[in-house]
Amino acid sequence: MVRERTSRRLEKLKRVLALRQKDLTLVLANIHDPHNVSAIYRSCDAFGVPRVHLYYTDTAFPTLGASSSASARKWVETVRHKDRESLMQTMRAEGMQVLATSCSPDAKPVQEYDLVRPTAIIMGNEHRGVDQELTDVVDGEVFIPMYGMIQSFNVSVAAAVLLSEASRQRRLAGKYEQPTYSEEEYEAILARWVEK
Repeated sequence: MVRERTSRRLEKLKRVLALRQKDLTLVLANIHDPHNVSAIYRSCDAFGVPRVHLYYTDTAFPTLGASSSASARKWVETVRHKDRESLMQTMRAEGMQVLATSCSPDAKPVQEYDLVRPTAIIMGNEHRGVDQELTDVVDGEVFIPMYGMIQSFNVSVAAAVLLSEASRQRRLAGKYEQPTYSEEEYEAILARWVEK
């Protein structure tokens, strides 16, 4: 029984890891509500996003409750950046197009972007959005079309909607059938996961 359970767990780990999209990520920029951050981590895990980048320059990273976030954060890597240069250098080194959520006149609907390309999307603070210092250096600004009276989503809901569109585009392009990790990367991550 224990051996069978262990075997099923290993197969699930292999299946989930094979579907991870290492060239798709979110940047959380000064998001302060722990419930929003926890929900974003859960969405990242659900859509196969293996890594979240944290850009906290004037807001403390929130304390996340173990019950709500530990399970998702266990499977999603966290990378912290102390300044804009560090963040953008990392994104450029990984060949990412960097988009920022925005309501400015320059923003385009998410459906108009090719999210099959390596992509990082910056999610901004709940009250002020993505700061100008970041929108000044991104490749584009993105919004989610809305047709009701309310003009914005909660940041965690917006993250899920954006990742859902990225997932839709990638599924149609066959990206989930093409491993994004090298064999060496896959084996190294799997070994770490087995220990969790």
